[in-house]
Amino acid sequence: MEFKIGRFAPKDESAKLFREANVLYWAKALLGLVYDFIDRAVAGASEPLPFDIPRVRFVEAGLALSYYQDNSKPASKVTSARACFLLEEVIDGRDEDFIKYIHNMDPNPLLDPDESGYDFALFLAFTQHVQYAKTGGLIFISDYQGMYFTWLRISNSYIRIKQAMTSC
Repeated sequence: MEFKIGRFAPKDESAKLFREANVLYWAKALLGLVYDFIDRAVAGASEPLPFDIPRVRFVEAGLALSYYQDNSKPASKVTSARACFLLEEVIDGRDEDFIKYIHNMDPNPLLDPDESGYDFALFLAFTQHVQYAKTGGLIFISDYQGMYFTWLRISNSYIRIKQAMTSC
């Protein structure tokens, strides 16, 4: 079976990419909400924590728009979008090291308790719980997956657009 790689029409593509960039914006805010919650709890603790808290972040990303100008009329300043691109920070890694931590249909870690990365998967489940509780059950980041424990890919459960995270 042959596959052809194509692009959406510029109008459709830009709408999809603007939505994806918006999801990344909100995902960063939701993760920040979790770390604010953690930082307040740690500051109020009477003793130091007996474990380390993972610090992750989403990749830096932005939209790039390519325009072309209508030069048929010399005084014309009319421009039209030619293409839209989502530019994301590059993360090194190999596909064979991919790990799915939490599936979007189940809040429990996919890893078994004896597997490497299980504690990290529990932390990700905790982040979902905090997000769900703090937003009154409106939203949480789901479908945690990634490589090496230094970065994750997530898919927003409502629009299913994948983004990436990396360790700080």
